[in-house]
Amino acid sequence: MLTLQTVVSTPIELLDASDELSGMIRSSDIYHHYFEARQIMLEDEEAKRLIEDFNQHKEKFDEVQRFGKFHPDYSEVTKALRIAKREMDLHESVSAYKKAERSLEKLLTEVSEALAASVSPNIKVPSGNPYFDNSSCSGGCGSGGSCSC
Repeated sequence: MLTLQTVVSTPIELLDASDELSGMIRSSDIYHHYFEARQIMLEDEEAKRLIEDFNQHKEKFDEVQRFGKFHPDYSEVTKALRIAKREMDLHESVSAYKKAERSLEKLLTEVSEALAASVSPNIKVPSGNPYFDNSSCSGGCGSGGSCSC
């Protein structure tokens, strides 16, 4: 079994360890739940309709967004996009998929952080969500304090 204390000294050992780690992730309950939720959503006709509706509203919004609030249809298009997104997000299979996706993303972030920390405490691992990143720069850099990054 692969542990973070495993010493990898050759490229072949690194490839073997990465294959083992990816296999562990693919065999996890979190991954299987994600895969099942994704399949259910993709086979759900109502979810497909809501996603397509949202995408059409998103395209209209992208066109209007170029002119911003000065576009005559900005308010209506923005409101329609928000309504379509809410309907899509509240649909049961879409909601279950998004929840499973967040769980898988959390697992992958934790693995990335553990791998980075095993190499060096100075490696920063982006989680894709700046609001929830565990950054070692709190109180520094952009906040006016001295940067300890």
